[in-house]
Amino acid sequence: MSFIAQRMSQIDASGIRKVFALAAKMTNPINLSIGQPDYDVDELVKERAVERIRAGFNSYTQTWGIEELREACSDYYQKRFGVPLDNVMITSGVSGGLFLALMATIDPGDEVLCADPYFVMYKHLVNLLGGKAVPVDTYPDFHLKAGAIEAAITEKTKVIIVNAPANPTGVTMTREELQAVADIAKKHNLLVLSDEIYEQLQYDDPPATIVGMYDNVLLLNGFSKMSAMTGWRVGYAAGPEEIIHEMNTLQQYTFVCAPSFAQHAAVVALQLDHSPKVAAYRVKRDLIYEGLREKFNPVKPGGAFYIFPLAPGGDGMKFVEKAIENNVLIIPGNVFSERNTHFRISFAAPNETLEKGIEVLNRLASEM
Repeated sequence: MSFIAQRMSQIDASGIRKVFALAAKMTNPINLSIGQPDYDVDELVKERAVERIRAGFNSYTQTWGIEELREACSDYYQKRFGVPLDNVMITSGVSGGLFLALMATIDPGDEVLCADPYFVMYKHLVNLLGGKAVPVDTYPDFHLKAGAIEAAITEKTKVIIVNAPANPTGVTMTREELQAVADIAKKHNLLVLSDEIYEQLQYDDPPATIVGMYDNVLLLNGFSKMSAMTGWRVGYAAGPEEIIHEMNTLQQYTFVCAPSFAQHAAVVALQLDHSPKVAAYRVKRDLIYEGLREKFNPVKPGGAFYIFPLAPGGDGMKFVEKAIENNVLIIPGNVFSERNTHFRISFAAPNETLEKGIEVLNRLASEM
C-alpha cells in the first residue's frame, strides 16, 4: 500500500527536477535562473523589523493581518492606480494567497483559464484540487487576448487567472487589454484572479490594474519581488467579501498568519520610492534584450525580470542541457508551458553575469 495521496500524481515536477539534477554538477555557474531580486531588503525595512522584534511583536497576529498593513495596502492602490482595495487580508506571500484563493473557489471539475506560458503554480495547484487548468495559447507574442479567452470558455469555466507583468515572459498588459478581459469575465460571470506581484517592475507602458474594472476580481500582490522580501513571506489579497472571508477561514487552519514582525516592516516597504531599482532593472532588461536580439529574436519584456527566448532548433530542453554543459543555468520553457520551444532567463543578476551569459548563449546559438 502506498502512503502517498492520489492527488500528488497531479503535480508534475519532472522538468524542473531534471534541470536541478544537471545543475547539481555545476561549479560557480552563470546563474540566470533565480526568480528573485539581486539586491537586498532596504535598510529602513530591516530596521522596522528589528525594532518590532525587540519591542515584543513576535506573537500571532489576527488571521487577516494587522490593521496598519491592511489599510496601507488599500492606500497604496489608491495612490498608484486611483482605486482603493476592499476587504484586504494579509497572506503568507502571494503563493500562500494563491493557494487559499484556489482552495476557496475551485471544486472538482471546475475549469481555470490562464495564459500559456504560465507561472508554474497555476496549473499544478488547480489540478491538485481536482480542477482542470486550461492553458490559453499566447504564442508568439505572449499577449493574453480576449478573443482567445472567450474561445476557451465552456460551461465549466469558473476562473480566469491574469498575471501581468508575467512570469515567465515579462509581458505586460495595457489598461485596454485588461478592460477587455474584465468585459469577457463579466459577460460570462467568471471570477478574475489577478496576480500583480510584478506590478511595480514595469519599464515602458504606464502600470495598470484590473482592480476596479469588474466587481468579481480577486487581487494578489506582495513584497517578494520589488521589496526583495522573498524569505519574509508577506503578501496580500483583496476582493469580494465572500471569498476573502473563506480564505481567512482557510488561513486559520493552514498558515495561521503571516510573520508578525514582517507585516510591520511591510508597511515601510509600501511607502518607499523604488524608482531607482526600476531604473536599474530597465538597464538589465535592455542589456539582455539587445544582447540576445540578433540570434534569438525574443519578445521584448515590458516588466518583471524575465525574458523567454525561442531556443535554437526549437527544442528548449535540449538547448538548456547544452547551456548547462557550458556552465550557464537557465530554465526550459516546458516547465511553464505546454510547449518545449523556448527557455526562460531571469535577468535579476549583476550586469557582469548577464554579459557573460549573453556571450555563451550567443556562441551556443551559432554552434547549433
